[in-house]
Amino acid sequence: MATTSVISTQGQTYQLQAQSEPQKNGSSFDAISCGGYKYEGIPDIKDPYAKRQWQLEHMAGAFRVFARKGYTEGGSGHISLRDPVDPSTFWINPLGKHFATLKASDMVQVNEEGQVIGGNKVAVNSAGFMIHSAIHKARPDIHAACHTHSPAGKAWSTFGKPVDILNQDSCNFWNCQAVYRSFGGVVLEKAEGENIARALGDSNRVLFLQNHGLLTTGATVDEAAYMFTLLERTCEVQILVESTGLEKNFIDDDAAEYTHKLNADPETVYADFQPDFEYEVWKSKGEISKGI
Repeated sequence: MATTSVISTQGQTYQLQAQSEPQKNGSSFDAISCGGYKYEGIPDIKDPYAKRQWQLEHMAGAFRVFARKGYTEGGSGHISLRDPVDPSTFWINPLGKHFATLKASDMVQVNEEGQVIGGNKVAVNSAGFMIHSAIHKARPDIHAACHTHSPAGKAWSTFGKPVDILNQDSCNFWNCQAVYRSFGGVVLEKAEGENIARALGDSNRVLFLQNHGLLTTGATVDEAAYMFTLLERTCEVQILVESTGLEKNFIDDDAAEYTHKLNADPETVYADFQPDFEYEVWKSKGEISKGI
């Protein structure tokens, strides 16, 4: 079944039809490339210890991307990564270390009780542990989550509502946004972390923490990180749009759903993050990859 959009230009009205499902080469990820060569997606790493190292390197890269984009705010902000060796534990960044300096060997492994059990034996952010532990426990499908106090995210969070679907990029957030409206101060209590996880729900990928900021999730740290950078930019763009006072034109649900299916699947989002990740690897001269 095709979707239909209506456009008007120079006094004429046209109907445009689009496929309801991406069809090229059988998957939405394949549809982003052409030329007869396959674009390599998420690697299938069988050895869980090798997979751990690979993920921690990408986690370090994500932090450096966040630093370059200006998401640092003192000691606030964290990324977590479910451990592939022991999935009941996860990795998180050390407390008080700048995002721009982080490498794989800096990451800290914690268990469900918040005890440091592996990696870098240093303190972690208590609020970060409370938020991320609750999310990882509630959502087995989530392997990584990101939260920072980014400028546009903080600004838009004051409205306590999701972003509108106003452009192609914002279609990544079609039908997967949630809002947590009960800001209760710094998250230092287990119940508050559980409330945040409950607000995220069973299938949403991003969460607006009212009067606080953004939280994004993914099957890989690359997915969670790219969704964060895209959501931050989407908030920035919407604030610009709102500042004009002009009437907004929204993307209709059929077109938004089609674009979401094409652009927001985990493989495609992973691929979208690779240019930023590879740039940070190049800038670090391999420092990011220093192992645990």
